[in-house]
Amino acid sequence: MRLQGIWIINLNYWGCNQYITQRALGADLQTARTGILFAGFLKLMMPLIVMLPGIAAFVLYQSGHLPQLVGGKDGAYSAVLTFLPTGLKGLSVAALTAAIVASLAGKVNSISTIYTLDIHKKYIQKDANEKSQVYIGRFAVFAAMILAVLFTWNDILGIGGVGGFTYIQKYTGFISPGVFAMFFLGMFWKRTTGTAAIVGLLTGFLLSVLFNEFAPSLFGNETILYTAYPNGKGGFEIPFHICMGLSFLFTMIAMVAVSFAGPKINPKAFELDKSMFKLEPSTTVLIVTILFIITALYVKFW
Repeated sequence: MRLQGIWIINLNYWGCNQYITQRALGADLQTARTGILFAGFLKLMMPLIVMLPGIAAFVLYQSGHLPQLVGGKDGAYSAVLTFLPTGLKGLSVAALTAAIVASLAGKVNSISTIYTLDIHKKYIQKDANEKSQVYIGRFAVFAAMILAVLFTWNDILGIGGVGGFTYIQKYTGFISPGVFAMFFLGMFWKRTTGTAAIVGLLTGFLLSVLFNEFAPSLFGNETILYTAYPNGKGGFEIPFHICMGLSFLFTMIAMVAVSFAGPKINPKAFELDKSMFKLEPSTTVLIVTILFIITALYVKFW
């Protein structure tokens, strides 16, 4: 099941996410590759980093060592930290704070850049000078923060019910299929048109909504494309990885069909420099090592 959508999440995150690419674009090609591969290696430790504190909290709670969690488990992480000595406790809080601030700073920068350059300056105020753009970016960030607080106030979005990580992965999947299909065809197929890109972006989102929210009730729980399972709320739902895979497949078909109605070669097609695909030996070693570790993990825990 996961193979249908997990690769879409990963390729979209590492290749199409402005939060990642803005860092890579600030360096030369070799440095960017090395940095992303090293980050990918660190990412392999995420299951251990994310799950180990939860497992420890469960064992301690079952043993009666975390009475403060009776009636609610949301404070599990902070409760586990109380077992650390004073120095390590402060270091852990500082590291957690630094990680949150760094991640938030990157996302804020992305919000400001995308809105200011790709929306406001392009469609609203084309003659905006640099000073004006700085103020516009600050306003965009402030507005985004207010919206974030409003949407998370009293858990309006229901994140607490499914868990933050699962929620992010699922609802990122509403955007990922269309965005990744647009970038993939736009970079590697010169016939892809601008109209096809817009169609792909919209189609990917609409199909994600269809498969995630309405497909079982419209088409049944068992079809040639998917199997829907009980969601614990009296209904059925398709695993979100499968939803992403199906959305990506049909989005690609729609984009190809639209592109065939245009010229054989789009005059504005992206020109690839084949020399960019030549890898340094050290880069090849990093790639092979990471792929070997991923394969070993799947073989062991599948």
